[in-house]
Amino acid sequence: MKRLTWFLPLALLAGLFLVRAQDQPKPVSVAPHVAATWKAGLASVVVTPEKFIWMAGYAGRDKPAEGKWQDLFAKALILEDEAGKQQVIVTLDLIGVPQELRRRIAARLEEKHGVPSSGLFMNASHTHSGPELRRRSEPPTEEELKSPKVRDAWEYTQTLEQKINGAIDAAFADLRPARLTWNHARAGFAMNRRRDYSLPADHPNANKAPNPAGPVDQSVPALRIESPEGEARGVLFGYACHNTCLGAYHWCGDYAGYAQEYLQQHRPGFTAMFVTGCGADQNPYPRRSGVVPGVSDLELTQQHGRSLANAVEMAMTANPIGVTGPLRNAYEEVTLTYEDTKRPPHPYPVQVIKFGNALTMVTLGSEVVVDYSLRLRKELAGPAAIWVAGYSNDYSGYIPSTRIQEEGGYEAATGWARGIEEIIVGKALELNEKLK
Repeated sequence: MKRLTWFLPLALLAGLFLVRAQDQPKPVSVAPHVAATWKAGLASVVVTPEKFIWMAGYAGRDKPAEGKWQDLFAKALILEDEAGKQQVIVTLDLIGVPQELRRRIAARLEEKHGVPSSGLFMNASHTHSGPELRRRSEPPTEEELKSPKVRDAWEYTQTLEQKINGAIDAAFADLRPARLTWNHARAGFAMNRRRDYSLPADHPNANKAPNPAGPVDQSVPALRIESPEGEARGVLFGYACHNTCLGAYHWCGDYAGYAQEYLQQHRPGFTAMFVTGCGADQNPYPRRSGVVPGVSDLELTQQHGRSLANAVEMAMTANPIGVTGPLRNAYEEVTLTYEDTKRPPHPYPVQVIKFGNALTMVTLGSEVVVDYSLRLRKELAGPAAIWVAGYSNDYSGYIPSTRIQEEGGYEAATGWARGIEEIIVGKALELNEKLK
């Protein structure tokens, strides 16, 4: 009798779980009228350093990291159209994409999976709460390796490469039928961080930043991936703003990291991937302790992350636009020169990815100011929506527009020769025309 007393509650509990499992709602597609003509594979891997090494982003840091608020991730998305053409997208919760790292990953991708360099798009969130990376192509010398900062960055970057390759391989293994939909929403916390150069020198606000009236791109594009049955599998989304809410010595993806976390929170198996737009002259506001009484830097970061996640939720569900093939892509490097002719020219990457007639992505290397996004969306306007990403495939400093080069200021101090905007935009327009 004693055993029966124990058995009955367990049997009832098991029956209750069975009923609840049977009552679980089936997934519902946001766009059942859109054909599931794609294949998609998704994977992610933690890339948080295993020890507290030096951090990237702020020159004033005087010690290594000392804690963690959030893990950092590398995530991979493989998209394949009906003809078998593939696009590999890798997002990183890191400061940038070292060009040499991208080249090595591209070479392996072509050798192992048959995808050419034009089929690889890598983007970094530009969090200032991640580790230093090795950007130079050659290994450090014995003398350089005596520096813990250099040695740790070199070792971490080697490990990172292995983990990214592993995530790409896992995403290929996950390839299965999928439906793609697209739309965009808005998030309002990005603001132009430069002063208003239109004001006369004697104006009381002439040297004050940020500039609430300055150029800004607050669009939140989102590409949703779901199974043919309607189950949400992932989303690729973007925003044009620095990830600089935080200035502490803790690993964290900043607002973009929290936006991804919130989107994944109640969706088992769902992968959210952040793409940084042309946000080189944009900051999240409010930011830094003391601006909002009683609210810490971390709390502000989480608030901005929630704001962005909410915008993505709307972009995924409000009037979704079906995305069909064919997939087309092109990648070329243009030569940018410096005012100082002693500095070697730099091969700068420009990439265009077309998803049928629904969506065109333009990816630009390094820290690109917002003028590029606004101009390209205007000049490429047509039946396809235009999504412009910065911080892609390269990390070689700020990329100012002609306007900013003329005004001067922080973003213009990288020393590029005049005219780089016309070279970069011209190549983007050329590649877009080529893919027509």
